[in-house]
Amino acid sequence: MTTFLPKTGSVPAVKPFPWGGLLVLAVSVFLSVTAEMIPTGLLPEMSAGLGVSESQVGLLISFFAFAVVLTSVPLTFLFRRVPRHLLLMMVLLAIAASSIVGGLAPSFEVLVVARVVGGMAHGVFWGVVGAYSAHLVPKEQIGRAVAITTGGGTLAFVLGVPLATTVGHAFGWRVPFLGIGALAVLGAVFIWLLLPRVDHRKHLEVSTDTKALRAERRRGPLDPTIPVVALICILVAVVMIGNYSFYTYIAPFMISEMGIPEGQIGLLLLVYGAAGALGVLAAGAVFGRRPTTGLLIALGATGASVLLIALFAANPVVAIGAFFVWGVAFGIIPTLLPTRLMHEASPAIRDSASAFYSTAFNAGIGLGALVGGIFLDSFGLASLPWIYLVGLAVGIGLLLATPALTRRAQRS
Repeated sequence: MTTFLPKTGSVPAVKPFPWGGLLVLAVSVFLSVTAEMIPTGLLPEMSAGLGVSESQVGLLISFFAFAVVLTSVPLTFLFRRVPRHLLLMMVLLAIAASSIVGGLAPSFEVLVVARVVGGMAHGVFWGVVGAYSAHLVPKEQIGRAVAITTGGGTLAFVLGVPLATTVGHAFGWRVPFLGIGALAVLGAVFIWLLLPRVDHRKHLEVSTDTKALRAERRRGPLDPTIPVVALICILVAVVMIGNYSFYTYIAPFMISEMGIPEGQIGLLLLVYGAAGALGVLAAGAVFGRRPTTGLLIALGATGASVLLIALFAANPVVAIGAFFVWGVAFGIIPTLLPTRLMHEASPAIRDSASAFYSTAFNAGIGLGALVGGIFLDSFGLASLPWIYLVGLAVGIGLLLATPALTRRAQRS
């Protein structure tokens, strides 16, 4: 039997969902986030190997993150006319180089320089990758596309950081750095071969036209979605400060406060990552259409679990169970926040919004590791969960203020 298909002129062609391209982006996110977070599970080994304190090793997270903060927006602007496809490949190669140099570093100072270079590349990467996934799909599929892409970051916690921790315990802390560097080179090859090209400049030409900008300034704000984008960026910075003031030092906390043997840290981080994967699934399946509700539930659940860890760290059943709940809840938060951002930001400012979001996220990571290190040296490991609880309380307050700005932007 012959099936007659309608002519393309009478029925609009439906563009297939770009699974291949989004999976390549997710793998790239996985590699980039793993490269950033490798030290978190290896603080004791790196401290002994480099002859510095654990709080100094924690600063490697801060140096990386502050490099993102200081360079993400200016470098994204500098490279705004470079094809996104080529730019993604180049920054992933830069991340690979910084990881390899870090793995070979003869001293703490050389490792710091390598981390700063990696942070600069990471900042450009995040200034592009979120908007890239949004450019691949129509607006109604942005949430799905961003969830798939950012799922690579969750996979970094599920597999990347725990595997790096396990390998580092078995073969030394340098091996995971070298391994992620080699994989990042391979990821750049996949980007070149498999990632579809996008034309980001069609919005760029409108948003950077001098006469148009001057006319907009005379009429009022450049873009009505800027206030809600700014609030989301502040929200993510506050929550990340709290999270990474604690999570950066989770390995020594588990060893000293929870009594976990050093050899089992990698396994518990794997459990945390697997819990985060469940959170990502919940974010897409349950809260995809209600991101604010999902974020409120996730922030509340995270606060409850961290409070239990703070109060019952010496009880392994309660503490490990709360650690698992923390993983599930926190898997939801970084998935729904960028989804909300891409929905709220107008197409003309998506690249800029993504760059500022990356800046805020990494400012939170860097400040969190720094604040956590200060509290660790001054008050001990037991003080770290309480910093997180303060950040979560402030984050919930900011989240409750977002609907009003959203309605204002919609009216404009």
